[in-house]
Amino acid sequence: MKFVSLPEEEFVKDSINIIEKAKDMGITIRIIGALAVYIHSIHYEKALALYKKVKRFGEDKPMFTDLDLMAYGKQRNDIAKFFEKTLHFKPNFMINALFGDRRMIFLHPEGHYHVDVFFDKLEFSHDVYVGSKPGHGRLELDYPTISLADLVLQKTQIHHINLKDIVDLIVLFVSHDVDDTVQDRELIDGKYVARVLADDWGFWYDAVNNLEKVKEFSKKFHLENKLTKEEYSIVISRVDKLLNIIDETPKTKKWLKRAKNGTSKPWYRVVEEVER
Repeated sequence: MKFVSLPEEEFVKDSINIIEKAKDMGITIRIIGALAVYIHSIHYEKALALYKKVKRFGEDKPMFTDLDLMAYGKQRNDIAKFFEKTLHFKPNFMINALFGDRRMIFLHPEGHYHVDVFFDKLEFSHDVYVGSKPGHGRLELDYPTISLADLVLQKTQIHHINLKDIVDLIVLFVSHDVDDTVQDRELIDGKYVARVLADDWGFWYDAVNNLEKVKEFSKKFHLENKLTKEEYSIVISRVDKLLNIIDETPKTKKWLKRAKNGTSKPWYRVVEEVER
């Protein structure tokens, strides 16, 4: 596994600088994944301390592997020019030619990290949509990252969820509360998460199971003295709050129809890692 070769603080600064330069050029890009969780939780020192206690990749390993970004497909050509001409990143010609309608990959000029740009939606175990053009999607809801609700969906859509993603979710819930009535960039919009899951049984099934795993690992980390009693209680209460909102949200006919088959039929997409 390849890791970012810059110190964490420098990588964060570098990544935010890319978003700001893109904004100055009229290009809408947002940070997703682990780095987005990290940036959104910087205000809460205890959350970042958790990353040091509960290593995402194990002892003596860097925290990040690359920079993942979300953008609108309508700006695909502008984004390619931005990375190649303005930032002087090196494109992965094969990946960009084969999958350029969905994602593009660029290498830092000095080889410090890769940038993976996804367009319109994340297509892994399940789909997480953000929209297709500036001003008509979800990327404008937050800055420089995607919204907290979209981050929760991104992490919980993973069928074979890894420890690193569970750690990210624990950090997210420690530092952010859940609400289904108030619109605030520092609150996880439980209503939106529930609405997405209420229309897709397969996504719902994996997301609910993953949220239960977050509770299980939180208990484990608490028993290992990596989570304080207070932090453990906060994670459990907030995850349960989200699970209750999900449970109480009426399901669509599409969801109900698919639910009849349950796990007797495939309910998730098999994901293959793209070779960078």
